[in-house]
Amino acid sequence: MSHIVTIQTEVRCRESVTAACRRLQLPPPTEGTHRLFTSEATGLAVTLPAWRYPVVCELPTGTLRYDHYGGRWGDPRQLDRFLQGYAVERATLVARRSGHAVHEEPIADGSIRLVVQMEGAA
Repeated sequence: MSHIVTIQTEVRCRESVTAACRRLQLPPPTEGTHRLFTSEATGLAVTLPAWRYPVVCELPTGTLRYDHYGGRWGDPRQLDRFLQGYAVERATLVARRSGHAVHEEPIADGSIRLVVQMEGAA
């Protein structure tokens, strides 16, 4: 039986952030207090390609702090790629820890389908 799931992403898992960075060939995330344009944010910072400031993941709340100045300081599509990578890595990690097999299928429009095989399911 097939089930379609839509995920609204909250970034809460350090291991999945690190895996998403590795997947996208980004530098490893760094913990600390990071400068944004007129403020600072504390958490796990991800450096996206051609972004002036990092995206800071506040893991306890799932919140992201960033400043891309309406796209002038960073392409929002790079953030979308990171969030997609994070969601895939997190879902895969949770499924595998539950003993399920996971198969990833890239789709022509850039989305990714995850097929999770539940034990005993046909």
